[in-house]
Amino acid sequence: MSISRRHQFKSRPEIIAVLKTEVGVLDYEAPPRLGVDAKADDLLSLLTRHKAKIKPVLRQRPGGKIGAVGSVPPGESAETSEARRQLGKFHSISVDADQIEELRSILAKHPAVETAYIKPPSGPPIVRVMAAVDVAPDIGGGLAATGTPDFTGRQDYLKPAPTGIDAAYGWAMPGGKGAGINIIDCEWAWNFTHEDLAAQCNGVKVGTIVTADDDHGTSVLGIMIANDNGFGTTGIAPQATVATAAFDDSSDTPTSAIISQAADLLVPGDILLLEIHRQGPNAPAAGQPGPNADQGYIAIEWWPDDFQAIKYAVSKGILVVEAAGNGSQNLDDPLYNTPSPGFPADWKNPFGAGGPDSGAIVVGAGNPPAGTHGRTQDTIGYNETYVDRARCIFSNFGSRVDCQGWGWEVTTLGGGDLSGVDHNSLYTDVFAGTSSASPIITGVLACAQGVLQARDQARLTPLAARQLMRTTGSPQQDAPGRPASQRIGSRPDLQQMLKTLFP
Repeated sequence: MSISRRHQFKSRPEIIAVLKTEVGVLDYEAPPRLGVDAKADDLLSLLTRHKAKIKPVLRQRPGGKIGAVGSVPPGESAETSEARRQLGKFHSISVDADQIEELRSILAKHPAVETAYIKPPSGPPIVRVMAAVDVAPDIGGGLAATGTPDFTGRQDYLKPAPTGIDAAYGWAMPGGKGAGINIIDCEWAWNFTHEDLAAQCNGVKVGTIVTADDDHGTSVLGIMIANDNGFGTTGIAPQATVATAAFDDSSDTPTSAIISQAADLLVPGDILLLEIHRQGPNAPAAGQPGPNADQGYIAIEWWPDDFQAIKYAVSKGILVVEAAGNGSQNLDDPLYNTPSPGFPADWKNPFGAGGPDSGAIVVGAGNPPAGTHGRTQDTIGYNETYVDRARCIFSNFGSRVDCQGWGWEVTTLGGGDLSGVDHNSLYTDVFAGTSSASPIITGVLACAQGVLQARDQARLTPLAARQLMRTTGSPQQDAPGRPASQRIGSRPDLQQMLKTLFP
């Protein structure tokens, strides 16, 4: 099946309300609190009339507290406690789609509410186009006992720099396959019974899978942890352990809640991968005449509650890898300084110079070398000529983007254009987007963290990991119409990274 006809899932819009501090936490699942606060009572009555429900983005701590000003729960840093307090003001509102705009306007004027805003649809940052060419290459290779060939020779992104990330250099070191490192992938669905996955997968730990299209998530997992077993593909960090967190429309759980719940399952130095982008203010109002069906989509930290959820995770020492998005956007555009209606009064653009810092590692998508898989341009309608490490035409760019991974021609699980006789044996040669770039970065970080752990050294902090990504690697290259000044950063080089850590 062509890549253009998959991954069409898009979440519905979300309403987020920021309650005033004195109102505290409201939750339709909790016992009624009528009579405690008149403004809160009136807000609950208003929501009931609209058949709407409210719940906090951040799950309450034992005892019903999210965290008061100046309090630091036992074992929690002051930074995390403050991040928890800030995130605790955000509440999600679930209501029928035809009432979203009206209810947001009403909520924004309510005396219990500081402000309210709408988050537009989100989805996985896979490259989607209006038309495509199906690809069925000559795969070659010997057959394993399963009947699946060994495709590792097609995974050029594993090769030494500058072509790839030099995975073999890391693998030669104790811990260099990611042993002992936990990753949580946040997106929508996965096929955990794929023949090349079972060993290191711990299933869904947050949320509920609500879509039958598990192809995207399976491809992402394959890049990171496909089993090293002599057939199919091999993940960059095949000894790391991956669990997943599902963005879950069916329970009206906002993306920020899923992110914060996933963060609570990890420990410092583990990795949280955000395989999601969202319609930004520059997205077309309706339709898309060009090839990019995700024009205007951007990294999710632009939205206040998602920013706070990411900051909460980072405050706990977790490395957050965030897709820059496939919207062909310059994130340095002053357009992004203008808040959406209802954003909090103190909001500032996290993409801009001097703006607030979530602490995430933001990943752009770069070209593979020309000739990869025998091709010199993409197969799905962009007609983009490959110039190694140049920005993919769909990739967002700007000073906020830290590094790049391969954005075309990624060989991994799923798809079926490369091989497969059933759902559990599908492989692809053309996984693409900041979707493919971000798990490459995640795998590299898992390898580095594994080496540090094997040497009984402290794992990289979020700040140190991001700095390492910015100061090492194979530099971005110019391409016609896509100069290196449109920053997506360097492609990681594990050998250079590890020699920097261990001179």
